[in-house]
Amino acid sequence: MSDEKQPLLIGASVPIDNVEVQTVELVNDPAVPKTEKDKSEYHPAAERCLEHPTSNFDTLIHLLKGNIGTGILAMPDAFKNSGLILGVFGTLFMGVICTHCMHILVRCSHELCIRNQRPALSFSEAVEDAFASGPIPLRPFAKKMKTIINIFLVITQLGFCCVYFLFVATNLQDSMHFFHINLSVHTYLALLFPPILALAMVKNLKYLTPVSLVASIMTAWGLVVTFYYILQDLPPTSSVKAFASWHQLPLYFGTAIYAFEGIGVILPLENNMKTPEDFGGWTGVLNTGMVIVAALYTAIGFFGYLKYGEHVLGSITLNLPNDLLAQSVRAVMAASIFLSYGLQFYVPMNIVWPYIKSKVTSENALKHGEAVTRFVLISLTFSAAALIPNLSGIISLVGAFSSSALALIFPPFIEIITFWPDQLGKYDWKLWKDVAIIIFGITGFVFGTYASLENILNTA
Repeated sequence: MSDEKQPLLIGASVPIDNVEVQTVELVNDPAVPKTEKDKSEYHPAAERCLEHPTSNFDTLIHLLKGNIGTGILAMPDAFKNSGLILGVFGTLFMGVICTHCMHILVRCSHELCIRNQRPALSFSEAVEDAFASGPIPLRPFAKKMKTIINIFLVITQLGFCCVYFLFVATNLQDSMHFFHINLSVHTYLALLFPPILALAMVKNLKYLTPVSLVASIMTAWGLVVTFYYILQDLPPTSSVKAFASWHQLPLYFGTAIYAFEGIGVILPLENNMKTPEDFGGWTGVLNTGMVIVAALYTAIGFFGYLKYGEHVLGSITLNLPNDLLAQSVRAVMAASIFLSYGLQFYVPMNIVWPYIKSKVTSENALKHGEAVTRFVLISLTFSAAALIPNLSGIISLVGAFSSSALALIFPPFIEIITFWPDQLGKYDWKLWKDVAIIIFGITGFVFGTYASLENILNTA
């Protein structure tokens, strides 16, 4: 999922998956002189002037929307690569780790805001400030690390856009079989390119917000009907594998981390809350939302794999029967993801275009540069989808390569740098905990990426 994909806080709103996150607008009154406060007296939340702050419930809904997208429909395929028992405990474990890393990011952002007396930070800004105020040898790398984070955010979001392209095409292909229309997935990709290009050319998020609302309603309805099908006539648990083979586990990791990667949405949500102190804590908004997300992922993974076994496909919608209701689910989910493409694409565009704009000097290039940039980025996602028409493989690859870095590797690394050397707990337990998470993330990154590429090449 993850917002923050240029999760920038000051600037345009940042949508993730199919969520639009409102922006924190910092209103500076020039009549009020700025005064340096003692760090113990500085409270970042008190310095935020929000035009439209979100309630706890609003934030919870945005959090759920930011984490529930195409990834949830791929969870039965993830369970196929882990086995039924390992899938349940692995998904819950992944949920705990990802949620903990989200808490780490919020805590580090809060600490860095106090140190530098800034009201709020985005993901990339938090990384930059952590390095800039961290151990002296690391300080020269602050700007470079911000750039690296933004690159991973762009790769992740363009990967999501590629998955969206392929998801819509494969579901349309399956739906058209009902009407005895048999075209290749590449044909549907080509047919989708013009309308997706038109949708992604919309520059103002204000016009995309109603579209996002409609897409969210469609997604909810599609999930309800999907559960209706997979909960009927379930076979015994002995009919599927409890544990998959070791070489399949990296594919499970990639798909699961793809589904859970909503870390990009976290800071914009917390920054825009009316009561940000309610975001963390054991019963806070973050834990409440992620418990719901983990429960949904585990349930659809468990029952979807139990229902369809080794025949489960990259999206559970492709396994539904060939009746009218099931076909309507495919059509509705395809339409929902199609309508979400514009919001999803907004994020990488919001990172790439300002960089290109700063390098362009010609007035003519500035006039047409943004449209050209949009066309090139959309063409990249289209080309990737056309070259790799393997939905489960590309989901696993995006998850293993970029989502694992953003969700599992960078947050604990930031915590070590932010609280180095004397605020890492008794016996430096936070250091060892963070190192363990980083090793877990890097292991998944390496083996997951390798296994995903191997899977894609073998099925090409």
